[in-house]
Parts: sequence; C-alpha cells; structure tokens
Amino acid sequence: MKNAINWFEIPVKKFDQTKKFYEAVLGADLQVMEAMGMKSAFFPADMQAGGIGGCITQGKGYEPSPLGALVYLNGGDDLSVPLSKVEAAGGKILLPKTAIGHNGFMAHFTDPEGNKIGLHSRK
Repeated sequence: MKNAINWFEIPVKKFDQTKKFYEAVLGADLQVMEAMGMKSAFFPADMQAGGIGGCITQGKGYEPSPLGALVYLNGGDDLSVPLSKVEAAGGKILLPKTAIGHNGFMAHFTDPEGNKIGLHSRK
C-alpha cells in the first residue's frame, strides 16, 4: 500500500458558499460534478501520479460536523499563506500555525459549515 488515504469527502450543506471558501483559502479552482444525487467539487490532485484526491460533497447523508475524522489539506510551500485567508473567507482559526518538529507545521480551522479541517506544510 502506497498511501493510507486514497480519497476524502468533506460534507457540506451550503455548496456554493463552501466551494468559494475553499477556492479562496487554497487559491485553486474546484471542479464541480453532479452524480448519483450528489453534488461535488473536487480539490486539485494529480491522481495519475499517485496523488490523493478529495472533494466537498452535498447530498443525502452528508452532514457537516466539527467531530469525526480530521483531514489535513496541503498548505503549499508555507501554510501561513492559506491560513491568512481563512477568516476573511468565512472560516475560523482554531489552532494557529504550529511547529511539529521535522514534520513541518500544522494548523486547524473550521470552514463556513463548521467542519474542522487541518492544514499542513513543511514550512
């Protein structure tokens, strides 16, 4: 097994608002797709090169929550950049940029739906 994580889905109710939030924080376009009664917006990932992908998803049984699994999104070269956009985009910082030794840095925030999400970067 190359990676323990293969895919993730972040539940949302306010699809357009939350899509705009993640686009603003990450500085990336999320691609929208509707299938099987669900609406999803996909985070950028190079799946052909073994990248890990995920999306925000709106549909029956998808309930936003600050509880449950904690997903860490890629904070890029320096997570200070996306973290600085969280509150202006409608989220709330829970844990500021924190050093985690030789593994780099992490931070936690809630998105506009209340989901608790992490960010990670090497610096």
